[in-house]
Amino acid sequence: MAAYDTPYQRLEASYTDSPLGEHDLLVHVPEGSKSPWHHIENLDLFFSRVYNLHQKNGFTCMLIGEMFELLQFIFVVSFTTFLVSCVDYDILFANKLVNHSQSEHVKVTLPDAFLPPGVCRARIQENGFLTSLLIIAGVFWIHRLIKFIYNFCCYWETHTFYKQALRIPMSDLPYYTWEEVQSRIVQIQKEHQICIHKKELSELDVSHRILRFKNYMVAMVNKNLLPLQHRLPFLGNTVFYTRGLKYNFQLIFFWGPGCLFQNEWSLKPEYKRAGARLELSEKLAQRILWIGLANLVLCPLVLVWQILYAFFSYTEVLRREPGSLGARCWSLYGRCYLRHFNELDHQLQARLSRAYKPASKYMNCFLSPLLAVAAKHLGFLAGSILAVLIALTVYDEDVLAVEHVLSTVTLLGIVVTICRSFIPDQHLVFCPEQLLRVILAHIHYMPDHWQRSAHRAETRGEFAQLFQYKAVFILEELLSPLLTPLVLIFYLRPKSLEIIDFFRNFTVEVVGVGDTCSFAQMDVRQHGNPTWMSAGKTEASVYQQAEDGKTELSLMHFAITNPRWHPPRECSAFLSHLRERVQKDSAAGNQKNSPSGLHHLQCSGLSFQSDSEVWEILLVLP
Repeated sequence: MAAYDTPYQRLEASYTDSPLGEHDLLVHVPEGSKSPWHHIENLDLFFSRVYNLHQKNGFTCMLIGEMFELLQFIFVVSFTTFLVSCVDYDILFANKLVNHSQSEHVKVTLPDAFLPPGVCRARIQENGFLTSLLIIAGVFWIHRLIKFIYNFCCYWETHTFYKQALRIPMSDLPYYTWEEVQSRIVQIQKEHQICIHKKELSELDVSHRILRFKNYMVAMVNKNLLPLQHRLPFLGNTVFYTRGLKYNFQLIFFWGPGCLFQNEWSLKPEYKRAGARLELSEKLAQRILWIGLANLVLCPLVLVWQILYAFFSYTEVLRREPGSLGARCWSLYGRCYLRHFNELDHQLQARLSRAYKPASKYMNCFLSPLLAVAAKHLGFLAGSILAVLIALTVYDEDVLAVEHVLSTVTLLGIVVTICRSFIPDQHLVFCPEQLLRVILAHIHYMPDHWQRSAHRAETRGEFAQLFQYKAVFILEELLSPLLTPLVLIFYLRPKSLEIIDFFRNFTVEVVGVGDTCSFAQMDVRQHGNPTWMSAGKTEASVYQQAEDGKTELSLMHFAITNPRWHPPRECSAFLSHLRERVQKDSAAGNQKNSPSGLHHLQCSGLSFQSDSEVWEILLVLP
């Protein structure tokens, strides 16, 4: 995806979710008959809580989970303080003797290395840096506690909404799909008038409310507006997108004082006018600079927390499963790049989970032969030494008492496991093209130049940006406190004018919903890709169209996951046209002229048994 130098064009909103004549609809409900959920002012927050409560399996699970998060924070801070100030490591490492009154031959126990409470307290007070960190951690924990109490009250109201309005008891909630819950929300609109600006709600209204800001982020990544791709010496083209950087993007655009939105559902009026774009650009650049400097000041604190959290989270896993860091996961950039508009978290996770195995097989096709030979011999040497030490331990367990024997056994085990991860499976068949087609059937997006180039190292390297090593993910998160300020100050700040233009040009006001990203309307006429449409069916210029057919694919995905949703006329015509084309091609067996996204049919042997299967095939059109 290339960045465009020409400013985005302003789109005129010509669509609405409301029936004609209901633009200013207000429904009169007698005071005595109003339900507790009549006219919920912040529907974004309310629907998000309804969705989160469903995904967390009910009120009790959500409450206990947040309580454990509070306790986990206390444990990490307390345990780290104890390790730093309350342990005598000279005794622990047997660098000095311990005087026992009973006998000189009494073994040193773990409590012998613990300092007395008075000494421990004095060491903490003398360490000014540690005291400062504890004060900051205490303030942060109190903030989280207040937020927990507030969330408890809010989610109790959501719990009551489930029981009384939706008539779903918490004990049965894990057995309801989100689609069933959403259907009930749409049905009770007429009874409770949750939104007073519309007579009826649609599934798209609910998705817009929950995913308003995420749709903007997906659109900005799709248009390559955010500085996520960088060209570095020796490393070439790399992608850097971490949770810390994502949080800062959201803070700059959507949250807090000085952001672009005046509330959860409305962009500030001045950002909708072109006349003040230069002034607003300077204001945004100044805000990015200050937030970048704040990240720089807080860098030591955040870095310490990231290191401690990674140590406590992954050390035991690394000891138990040394090869786990060699496993792969979908990167944060990959999740945003591959996400459809209006696609909820659980739907995205389901798609990527189905693609995990073929993606792993595809990446394993590219193991280096030279590295495999070296790994075999290194693994043989390490395994031989490990086998001898294990045999000696079985013969006499006192061998473990010899200094560094246990450490050596552990280290050799890790080396053997790592070496095995670089040795390819002898039964592995090299078929990258077929594997990439299977992957495409689930992830739905890939650049055009990947076709017939799946065997190339360049394609593998680009796919690795979406499907990275777990170790790389951890390393990026550890480096995030150091690199995030630099990305904000030197890469995001120069894009402030483009960002202002983007929000002005691609924000539309939808009745009963508020300001939304126009791409999230999935209007193929306004944002369709000409290669997907018949001649003259789309009005989108190269700046207005979504890249990689995201508008069309998002529309098809939303239509499949929400079969009761009635799309606008142009969208409905587009879906019907595509379905007829696929049915015709499949019936005739003519795949030579079928869309290239159906290439995976040639190796999977799929056949059409029903309309639902045809729709599933439509999802893989590129």
